[in-house]
Amino acid sequence: MSSRGKVITLQEVADRAGVSRMTVSKVLRGAGNISAETRQRVKQAADELGYLPNNLAGSLSSRKSRMVAVIIPSISDIVFSEVLSGINATLRPRGFQTFIGESGFDPETETELIRAMLSFRPAGILLNGGMARSADAESLLARRTCPAIQLWDCDRRALDFSAGPSHEEAGHLVARHFLERGRRRIAYVGAELDKDLCARRRHLALKSSLAAAGIDLLSVTAEDRPRQAVTGRFLTEQLVRTHPGIEAIHFLNDAMALGGLSYLHDAGFPVPERISVVGFNGTSLANAVRTRLTTIDLPRTEIGEKAAQALLQMIAEESVPDVWRAPLALVQGNTTRPDK
Repeated sequence: MSSRGKVITLQEVADRAGVSRMTVSKVLRGAGNISAETRQRVKQAADELGYLPNNLAGSLSSRKSRMVAVIIPSISDIVFSEVLSGINATLRPRGFQTFIGESGFDPETETELIRAMLSFRPAGILLNGGMARSADAESLLARRTCPAIQLWDCDRRALDFSAGPSHEEAGHLVARHFLERGRRRIAYVGAELDKDLCARRRHLALKSSLAAAGIDLLSVTAEDRPRQAVTGRFLTEQLVRTHPGIEAIHFLNDAMALGGLSYLHDAGFPVPERISVVGFNGTSLANAVRTRLTTIDLPRTEIGEKAAQALLQMIAEESVPDVWRAPLALVQGNTTRPDK
């Protein structure tokens, strides 16, 4: 479990900068007739100490915050919205409310959200674990004074508690599924792997499992396209045009898999007789078309619930384990054949 820092006060900044507490307050509020040299000295002292302004000073001076900060990659993505539902369903009956930030898998956006949210002195902060976090974000989190929870990832242990699946296990599970069905020419189709570390970890696990069986994984990815059905269709067309002998495709998520399926059906490739397809997430999209998608399912709402429960325990100063590993299940649909 990681440690948390102490609250840096205005007086400490004033002492470091060699000015009065009132001068520090004016500089940080952008008020008063303060020289440029003094302003620079105060801001440098605040940065060096890791000072965060308390935006709730006064209104919460007599009681602890009941607000919890949550930063997720996408509010519109059903995967993260279901995790958020689990968080809210657990926290609200206990009198806590969430305020939400959307990072878009962008490290700089996440950093600014962390900075802004911590300035409100929340009771806790929950963040997606599948991102390449900036050094500034890591520094801010190291100096936090509240519990911090990692969502969606248990492979990379971080912060006070992690709730999520093993993405390495997911990659190995897909590889085994294809191999048990005699597939040898296997491809991966994904997007934004430079931003999504969890997806990248699944991809690498799939690749290593196949390599152990003497198979080279063919990967077709796009870093400048969204993780949506339209990208799945576009990349699948590229894949089968250049590698017509492909026998199986694992997609980054269910949405991209459905886009790929639409192209395969339109182009006359029988699924699963000619090409097998597996998605990831187990969302309702897997059952949204006539051909039911084979996919990796995981308890998204429960991930949010477990994360929120751990936060409540930490707020109550109760001990918690470092991690909750979400169970994975490969759900057999119509896009892969039953086991041989």
